[in-house]
Amino acid sequence: MEREQIHFVTGRLAEHALRSVLEPLAEAAGFDYSVAVMPISVAALMTPAWIARHIAPPPQTTRILLPGYCAGDTGPIDQRVQVPVAFGPRDLRQLPEFFGQNKGPHHLYGDFDIEILAEINHAPRLTPDQIRAQARQLAADGADVIDIGCEPGDPWSGVAECVRALRDDGHRVSIDSWNPTEIEPAVRAGAELVLSVNRTNRDAARDWGCEVVAIPDEFATLGGLDETIQMLSSAAVPFRIDPVLEPIGLGFAASLGRYMEVRRRYPTASMLMGIGNLTELTDVDSAGVNVLLLGFCQELGIHSVLTTQVINWARSSVRECDLARRLVHYAVEHHVPPKHVEPRLVTLRDPKLHAFGESYFERLAAQLKDHNYRLFAEGGRIHLVCAGLHLEDADPFQLFERLLATQTKNVDPSHAFYLGYEMAKALTALTLGKDYRQDESLDWGHLTVEERSHRG
Repeated sequence: MEREQIHFVTGRLAEHALRSVLEPLAEAAGFDYSVAVMPISVAALMTPAWIARHIAPPPQTTRILLPGYCAGDTGPIDQRVQVPVAFGPRDLRQLPEFFGQNKGPHHLYGDFDIEILAEINHAPRLTPDQIRAQARQLAADGADVIDIGCEPGDPWSGVAECVRALRDDGHRVSIDSWNPTEIEPAVRAGAELVLSVNRTNRDAARDWGCEVVAIPDEFATLGGLDETIQMLSSAAVPFRIDPVLEPIGLGFAASLGRYMEVRRRYPTASMLMGIGNLTELTDVDSAGVNVLLLGFCQELGIHSVLTTQVINWARSSVRECDLARRLVHYAVEHHVPPKHVEPRLVTLRDPKLHAFGESYFERLAAQLKDHNYRLFAEGGRIHLVCAGLHLEDADPFQLFERLLATQTKNVDPSHAFYLGYEMAKALTALTLGKDYRQDESLDWGHLTVEERSHRG
């Protein structure tokens, strides 16, 4: 098979950096290349129509790759050259990933077989509109079943109305209650699953006509679980088993062992894990906890999880579980570690840092002809570059003071605010270990909010 010949288009300022990336990349990715340096300093200012007037690819070219910032209709280039034209990444340091050198998931990635039940806590305290709004958001985040969390005490008189409204909105519904007086109207209204039953209410389950979750009477010993399962089986009541996950410090390790023991006793039974006892009760961001627990579930054949997102550090648990179930399914099915597969779960830091190197900034300052400020963050320092000027400091306040002492004609109040905002982002990136790109939002994985450039 012939090697691809790619013609890369860039501006004068990025030529050296582009060539330094392409030299090892072409060998690793198996393509040949040429570089077209357009008669312009900044590649982001090019348009396809302008490029069409200057481009002259070699005859053997099989593809033309434009910088990612150079957006627009490629029609003018297509009319001039009979070669496919595409846009690369915005940051040339991301070209290795663009050409698949950081191997991502198989094209079938995304399959899953773990069902997410998302609980609406203290539902009796909420208005119908509040419940429906929460349910819509939970479903949008990936929940398969909306779990109605009831409260101890008197039965909730509005439970049937609540379930019916959610069913009318198209949701599958479960009911989280021990009280048969509360459960019965809920299942008549359309609830398909009851959490939970043991010896205290299992006899009533004969008449509900729906699936139930069986739990032990005594968590530590699994006491009473076998009897509950036997009774449900004899009455032809469908069930899934939850040995009950316990918080760290209160029997967490032993509770994981009980899930393994139940799987040994009942190798084909449906099982559920309530993961909120860890995510809600542990001082740590929930994403990593969710991935580990769903990985445990995937390996053990536990195909449903119940989660909540009440405490602030777990507020995105449903979305995390939706991503995690795809990640762990891929890892288990393909017998590979869950690494370099799902970047959206990496939120606090970035999967990889890209660096230009110290010499790049000095060379860039020597090449620039304008006084627009370019900001970079690497090596523990913020770098500010414009024509003939390269300033750097770990402290953005010190950096700004040095700028004012050096060159003040281009810093009006609006521009000062802009620089302060960008420096704050740059410092955040340095603090956490993230890539910083001027005029772009930091990458917070699935939590990223894209920002519109306000650069003047």
